[in-house]
Amino acid sequence: MSVPPGTTLIENATIATVDAEGSEYASGHILIEGGRITAVGPGRHEGPAGTVIDGTGCLATPGLVNTHHHLYQWATRGLAQQRNLFGWLVELYPTWGRIDAELVHATTGAGLAALALSGCTLSTDHHYVFPHDGGDLFAAQVEAARGIGLRFHPTRGSMDLGVSQGGLPPDHVVEPTEAALVATADAVDRYHDPSPDAMLQVGVAPCSPFSVTEELMREAAALARDRGVRMHTHLAETVEEEEFCRKRFGCTPVEYADRLGWLGPDVWLAHGVHLDEASIGRLAATGTGVAHCPSSNARLGAGIAPVRELLDAGAPVGLGVDGPASQEAGYLGPELRQALLAARLRGGPEALTAREALRIGTIGGARCLGRENDLGSLEPGKLADIALWRLDGLGHAGIADLVAALVFGPPAPLASLLVGGREIVRDASLFTAGEAALATELTRVSRRLWRDS
Repeated sequence: MSVPPGTTLIENATIATVDAEGSEYASGHILIEGGRITAVGPGRHEGPAGTVIDGTGCLATPGLVNTHHHLYQWATRGLAQQRNLFGWLVELYPTWGRIDAELVHATTGAGLAALALSGCTLSTDHHYVFPHDGGDLFAAQVEAARGIGLRFHPTRGSMDLGVSQGGLPPDHVVEPTEAALVATADAVDRYHDPSPDAMLQVGVAPCSPFSVTEELMREAAALARDRGVRMHTHLAETVEEEEFCRKRFGCTPVEYADRLGWLGPDVWLAHGVHLDEASIGRLAATGTGVAHCPSSNARLGAGIAPVRELLDAGAPVGLGVDGPASQEAGYLGPELRQALLAARLRGGPEALTAREALRIGTIGGARCLGRENDLGSLEPGKLADIALWRLDGLGHAGIADLVAALVFGPPAPLASLLVGGREIVRDASLFTAGEAALATELTRVSRRLWRDS
C-alpha cells in the first residue's frame, strides 16, 4: 500500500486529546496527513505511514495557545522591579518610545522561539507603541514570525490618550486617532489571512481605558467588525484601572467596554483580574473571552483573576504569558502550573484541576482567538498542531498521571513540536532558527536601547 505524501505517525504516546469528552489514551497513536490529523486512538496504527515519531515516555497534547503577549518587551526585562502596573508603565514608557523595527524584529524572533520551546504553537501579540521614526514595526514582527514557524495572531495596538488629555502615557508615545485607525486598517488589509489553516491572522487592539480615547475605541470596533477580524484590549487588570474608570467614566471597566461595543464573541480581554459578579455574568452572556496571565499578575501585584467563576459562568478563558518586562521568563508551558496554583490560592484545592489548566492553555485559548474549529484539541480533521512532552526524566519520574506530571511538575522538555504537521522543535532544540544567534541579536539590540536611555 502506498504512503500518502506528508504523512506522519506519532505512536506509543500517552494522549490527552482535550476534546469535549476529555478522551485520553494511555498508549496511542496520532496520524497526520496534509497538515491535519486524520486519526487518533488507542494502540498502534494499522496501516502505512511515512515519518514515524516514537512517543514512548511522552504525553501528546494540543499545542499551547498564547492569548496575550508584548514581544517587544523582551528588550526591557528586569526593570521597574517593585512597581505596580501604573508605576511600571510610567517608568518604561520613555524607553519604549525609542524602539525601532530592528529591535522589534529581534524581540519577536527571540520571544516566539522561547514560546515554541515551551510548547506553544499559536501566539498572539499586542503591540501598541509606534514611535514616529521607528520604521514599519508591524512588518518587522510578521517577518520575524515567519522565520520561527509558529502560527501568529498579532494585533495592531494603539494609544491616543496622552498625559495632557488625562491619560497615563506621555504624549510622545501616542498617535493621532485617525493615524492609528489608518495604520490599523492597513495592517489588517495587508496581512490578515481568514482561511481555516492560516499561519497569520491580525486583530484590532487599542491598548487600555487609560491610554485610548472613547472615539478610538468605538472606531476601532467598527473597523474590526467591518473587516471581520477579532478585537483585543486590556481590561480590569488593576484596582488603579478600576478607580480610573469610575472617576473618568462613572462605571466599572466592563461597563465601560460594554458601552463602547467592546463585548462580544469576537472580543477577548487581557487579564480580567478585578471583576465583580455582574461583570463576570456579562462577559459570559456576551461570549467575551479573557486572557489569564497569572505570572504577570503576580509579578506586578495586580491580584488573582477569578478563573473558577469565569469558567463556571461559561466565559471563554485562555492562557497568556504577557509582556516579558512584567514576566521575565517568557515561556508558556510553565503558565499551566501558575494558573493552577493561582486559582487554588484564591479558591482552595478544588478551584482548578490539572486537566482544566490544560484546557485553558489549549482549547480555551483557541476559543478566545476564534479558532476552536481547527485548533485546540487532537481530533480528526483538526490542524496537526501538537506538543509531545517528554515526561520520563528525573523531574517527572514516579508521577503515574502524565497530565498531572505536565501541569504540577517542573517545566517539561519537548520531544517534538509540530505546527500543521511540520516539526519545529525536536529534543528540546529549535529547528527553524539558531537559538544562540537569536540570543546574541537580542542582547545587541537591548544594549543599544539601554545605551540610548
